This record gives sequence, C-alpha cells and structure tokens, in this order.
Amino acid sequence: MKIFDNPEAFARVKRLPTYVFTITDRLRDDALARGVDVVDLSMGNPDGGPPARVVEALGRAVRDPRNSRYMNPRGIPELRQAAARYFKRRFGVSLDPEREVCATIGSKEGIGHALVALLGEGDALLAPAPTYPIHAFGAVLAGGETIPVQVGPGVDFMQSLVAATETSEKRPRGILVNFPANPTAAVATPELYKEIVRFAEARDLFIISDLAYGEIVFDGDGPSPSMLQIPGARERTLEFISCSKTYGMAGWRVGIGAGNAALIAAMARVKSYLDYGLFGAVQHAAAVAFDECDDVAAANRAKYKGRRDALLKMLAEVGWNIPAPAASMFAWAPIPEPLRHLGSIEFCRRLIDEAGVAVAPGIGFGPLGEGFVRIALVEDVPRLAVAAQGIGRLLEKAAKEPRPTHTPVPRCA
Repeated sequence: MKIFDNPEAFARVKRLPTYVFTITDRLRDDALARGVDVVDLSMGNPDGGPPARVVEALGRAVRDPRNSRYMNPRGIPELRQAAARYFKRRFGVSLDPEREVCATIGSKEGIGHALVALLGEGDALLAPAPTYPIHAFGAVLAGGETIPVQVGPGVDFMQSLVAATETSEKRPRGILVNFPANPTAAVATPELYKEIVRFAEARDLFIISDLAYGEIVFDGDGPSPSMLQIPGARERTLEFISCSKTYGMAGWRVGIGAGNAALIAAMARVKSYLDYGLFGAVQHAAAVAFDECDDVAAANRAKYKGRRDALLKMLAEVGWNIPAPAASMFAWAPIPEPLRHLGSIEFCRRLIDEAGVAVAPGIGFGPLGEGFVRIALVEDVPRLAVAAQGIGRLLEKAAKEPRPTHTPVPRCA
C-alpha cells in the first residue's frame, strides 16, 4: 500500500522551494526556545495596530448578522466604491467599482488568483529577481513558469527586461512589476512605467502591478505612481493595493485588485470557485480605512522613515553601511564584508545566535538575492538600538576570525 510521506511527491509542490519565512521562523523559534532575546526584523509585520476608527467600524459591523453570511467574492459594493474613491483621490484614476475593482484576501492572494486566471499551462511570466516569492512562484502555482528579470542596486530595469525577454526560450504571456519593491525597496517613476507599458503593448502582454507599498515612500508627500495613471495601461493592467502596511491591518487580509475590466472578471471567476470573499464586517471596516485614513498612511510613512534613518545611522557606527531605501518598510542590505563568505542563510543563523537579531536571508527571494539580507523596520528605535548593539558585537568578533580560502555554496535548508 502506498503511503504519502513526502510532500515533494506532488509535481507542483516539488517546484516550490522552502518558503523564506519558514527558514527564518525556524531559526528564530529555536533561539527563543534556548532563551535568546531575539529582535525580530525578519518579517514585514507592522507593529502598530489599525486606526481606532477602523476598529470601531468593525465592532459596529460585527453586530449585523447580515455580515456573517457568505459574501460576493468580488467584495461588497461599499468596499469597492471606497477603493475607487481612494484611487481617484490618491492617483487621479477613475474606476468603475462594478467592473474595474475587486476585493481580494490580501494582495498576495489576489496576485495568485490573477495568475491562475491569466496563465495557461506552460505559459511564461516575466517577473523580477530577486523578489517576493508570490511574484516568482505564482506562475508555478498556475502551471506556468517564470522568466527572471534581474533587479536591484545598479541594475537598469528596462535593459534587464529586454535582455530577459530576448534570451528566453519561451515567449512571455505577461509581466509582473513591483514598485516600491519587496525586497529591494526600488521605486518607479512615471517615465519607467510608460516604458513598461510600451514594452507590453508591443508584445501584447498583460501587466500585474503590485503597489502594496505605494503609500510608504520617503521622498515627497504622496504615494508612489500608479501604473493605471499611464496612458494605455488600463487596457492591459491589473494593479493591487493592500490595507496591510498602509493602515497596520496585516492580519485583516484586505487587498484590492483594480484595472482592466476583462482581467478583473477573469480573476473574479477563479475566485468564485475558490472562496466566498472576506468576512463582511472586515470589508465594511476596510472601506472606512480607504475613505478616512490618509492621515494614518502619512503617520506610518513618517514612522518608517524615522526608523530607517535611526537604524542606518546606528549600523554605520558599528561598521555596517547599508544603502538607504527610498521606500517600503525594508532595507536591502549587502552582507558585511567580514561575513560575506557565509552566504545569507548562515549569516542569518549567526545573527540570531550571536547577535539576537532575526532578518530574512536574501536567497529566500531567489538566487539573485544571495549576498543580501532584508531588514524589516518593524520595531521601535530603542529596540533597533538593541539590535545594532548585538550586530556590532558580532562584527567585532568576525573581524578577528580567519577567512576561508573559498566561498561555500549557499543552500536553502
């Protein structure tokens, strides 16, 4: 009798590497079990709660029994209308909430379901590398594959995009872009978006735009550009936003997909088979966030900028110079030279064991992320100071250690 004792016996699962946060969670939890006080900067978990007015709206809506029924997978009209008002107010983009807006169970789920809808078996998707795992492996879950487009410090995105397309054996069906980027924190200009749209038009590609960090931009006083602002984008683009980071509502799992009506309908059809939508009370509360909480987004933006400035200054003082991220709640940090030979997994292990600090290994965002770690700005400045002190002690110790004559091959474990 056959016994199912190996998850990799299933072809699609076998194509998925160990999830990055599974690695960091295990290292962190092992350290906590040993009594280590770990400053956890590994996940993008906002430390501030949601706005009081949103919680109050949730409390009111919970008492209405109608909100405990099955919901339309597209989302309640009130949420879709509030999201449309948000796009108009923040980006000047007019959307039809009935045809061009869909609620999702977070932007991550939305992207996953969109790719299931839009990719056929064996289709290829252009996606950034390194990148957040759903960007790279959403195509795999849909039965397709990813064409990696190298991104990161010093890389010209359009040159990389053209090179990836020309060297691929497969013709891409679509392109996924993520600005502000996770993990690299890169931002896009309207000029870059125009070039991406022209590129997609010339090759008849759909565009998935992940704008989850659009409100967390440190230069200027507004959000980053939206792909939907660009002429021609509306004909081929699905763009995703999220309440998670903007309003401190990560566990509420509220996202919005917006854009081309046919692409929205395709995603919604897949969702109708797989889910009944978000809890109705959560949707009513999220509508309040989109309509009334621009001030909260601004306060969160200032908070992350302050943490960024404080942490980079403290780390520079102990010998780790990190480029300042222009956006997002992350710093994409090259591993310090004395420890670069370790690779990102082993460096993260030593950070936890010897400095009491958890960060995300770069290789978890794809092979091109090796040599880096992602640091989340999810603790207050006093706690970041504790992290910097622990890192300083590790770097001081590492400076006295002999260096290997070779560089080990890093592997996810």
